[in-house]
Amino acid sequence: MKRVLLHLIVGMLVAYTATAQKAPYSVRMAESFMTWHKDSIAVKENKPASWDYEQGLMCKAIEKVWNRTGNGKYFEYVRRDMDRYVQKDGSIRTYKYDDFNLDNIPTGRALLTLYQQTQPDKDKYRKAADLLWKQIENQPQTKEGGFWHKKRYPYQMWLDGLFMAEPFAAEYSLIFNHPEHFDHIAKQFALIEKYAVDPKTGLVYHAYDESKEQKWADPKTGLSPHFWSRAIGWYAMALVDVLDYMPANHPEHANLIKYLQRLAPALVKYQDAKSGVWYQMTTQGTRKGNYFEASASCMFVYALAKGVRMGYLPATYLASAKKGYAGILKEFVEEEANGTISLNKTVSVGGLGGSPYRDGTYEYYLSEPIRKNDLKGVGPFIFASVEMEIAAENSLGKGKVVAADYYFNHEFRRDHNGNQEQFHYTWEDRQHSGFWLWGTIFRDLGAKTTSITAAPTAANLKNVNVYIIVDPDTKKETAAPNFVQEGDIKAISAWVKAGGTLVLMSNDTSNCEHPHFNRLAKEFGLQFLSKNVNMVQGQQWEQGRVDIPVGNAVFKNTKAVYIKELSPLEVKAPAQALVTQKGDVIMAVSKVGKGTVFAVGDPWLYNEYTDGRRIPMTYENFSAAKDLASWLLNPKK
Repeated sequence: MKRVLLHLIVGMLVAYTATAQKAPYSVRMAESFMTWHKDSIAVKENKPASWDYEQGLMCKAIEKVWNRTGNGKYFEYVRRDMDRYVQKDGSIRTYKYDDFNLDNIPTGRALLTLYQQTQPDKDKYRKAADLLWKQIENQPQTKEGGFWHKKRYPYQMWLDGLFMAEPFAAEYSLIFNHPEHFDHIAKQFALIEKYAVDPKTGLVYHAYDESKEQKWADPKTGLSPHFWSRAIGWYAMALVDVLDYMPANHPEHANLIKYLQRLAPALVKYQDAKSGVWYQMTTQGTRKGNYFEASASCMFVYALAKGVRMGYLPATYLASAKKGYAGILKEFVEEEANGTISLNKTVSVGGLGGSPYRDGTYEYYLSEPIRKNDLKGVGPFIFASVEMEIAAENSLGKGKVVAADYYFNHEFRRDHNGNQEQFHYTWEDRQHSGFWLWGTIFRDLGAKTTSITAAPTAANLKNVNVYIIVDPDTKKETAAPNFVQEGDIKAISAWVKAGGTLVLMSNDTSNCEHPHFNRLAKEFGLQFLSKNVNMVQGQQWEQGRVDIPVGNAVFKNTKAVYIKELSPLEVKAPAQALVTQKGDVIMAVSKVGKGTVFAVGDPWLYNEYTDGRRIPMTYENFSAAKDLASWLLNPKK
């Protein structure tokens, strides 16, 4: 009997350990999806894969997982999928421009992601995105300037169309400098708010027919007759995604937030109190035939959680998002025998008009098939999972500011439009040379990232918690470099002693201004040596390997990293070595007054070495970037 009990206990412990070690749901669903669609994203049964909005939805979901993991296989999946369609001249296989179908636009978001990365032949993605932009510029419109959902649906604005077109349009406008188009984007939402919002419930009707000619349209208002949850979900997601790109100083920026704030209470009101999820027909509850629907539930959780994270909604809405997500896991997610997971109960489609004619009645919406692993549910599940995973860890950085120096490091290049832009170790730089991914990690941990473009002073450091100085310029890099001066040293030293956390990242001797930088480092018992180590030949990655000792105080989840061509450190009290290799100090920490200084002789956490696209995954630079960010933000370090 004792032996049986022992086996049971051991079995339970093994099962618990296995569960505890499972990857996050966003990763598990992405992996499951990639087993179903190994080579291409086929959306319609028994039909070849084609350019489709569900494909675009999934590519965006996979991109989110890439940004959360730094695993390059997710980026490669998106790139390979796009390359099945995008030709060298920018034409898109199976895409039909003349259809003027907004459903063809959202996949363009993947094109913009690819274009912003360092890689060969990326101009074809720009050209393909230009083609979709051309469609938007010529899309038929209502008399007041609202996009027809499709050419074959004249004078009709559908909620779906806001998600299909506007996030792409907003990002394209931001990247390629079309500020005037933000007015048009805002107008799309304003027209929906004007005509499709129900003042009694706060919910939004599926569609609006300006002509009032459709059989499904109310002859007085032009509105479809019911609230369909997924349509409202598309609208909610469109709001929080467009706000990622809408300039904060745009006159309509505040109105978009107000629309979300108006909608959020209505979503919570119609959330099922017991299960936490939402019904297919939003307001109909337990009416005969109505059912809990997965895609809309995921969309609402995503919009609420992201709205809270971005500061658009009060923090109280996170409780509703958490309740909704717990309900999603219980009601819809199924563990499969092969280790994958599935999402059940997504309605396959919901439309209006067409042939056979869809009349928008309650009975119609309930007549459409319910599917397992329908991508319109799987994509939003990943969206929601990513947001909930961020919510679980972003209290660490809340209220904290991480500032990157843009004064001592001050290099320029031509941007996408031929204008000068600062690059190299900047938060905004998404190419291999930038800190965009590290900045994303800080932001996901709850911190605000900013830059200091002038010499450091007590005033511009006052509200900064972490100050990062990287690779000060030499005359070779910048015509008029800003060398570290005595006044800079005094300001930074006083800030550290008062409790600031300083990061000093040098570079090898041929690429960094050491003499003046070392005067600053000396204040904290640190010196960057004139020797170079870890000189890597070609792709002999092992020459750049740095092993992290078990129990390291900073890198708690990292075993080995890649740092090439770096300047080792000399340390004196109060500084102490943190990571050493072959007798050289690679990283060091110094406690000075109430503050802390972290130093390393290379900017090694830039995108090229954290995004998983260049170096083998053996080198855990992404994990190290997250470990370091967490440590820098932790007041108890």
